[in-house]
Amino acid sequence: MSANDRDRPLYMISVAAELAGMHPQTLRVYETKGLVTPRRSAGNTRLYSQADIELLELMGQLTAEGINLAGVVRILDLQKRLDSRDEELARAQRRLRKVQERLHEYEMRQQITALVRVENRSIRLFEG
Repeated sequence: MSANDRDRPLYMISVAAELAGMHPQTLRVYETKGLVTPRRSAGNTRLYSQADIELLELMGQLTAEGINLAGVVRILDLQKRLDSRDEELARAQRRLRKVQERLHEYEMRQQITALVRVENRSIRLFEG
């Protein structure tokens, strides 16, 4: 499933609650507290995406383990920051690989240039 598909608002609150294993009122409370933000249809119906369902499932798991909502908020924030750092690290690693490839290419050109100079000197000595 692509990122766009995961973010597409598809499920009304009753379906989303069932998929997440929660009561619809719990979803309303989480929305009020800013923990989840469903989109709204033209008729103002809450619509949840697959990503919202996965977030709700995680929140349900954490609260079932005895973590209060403040702790859940903190964990979600830390997870978001960690994901951001992971993306940043991946970008840095891609840049490093490009620099390493350019450096390798530069070093190869230097070696080839040095060999050509030696070869040219040898040819001149041989001819002279």
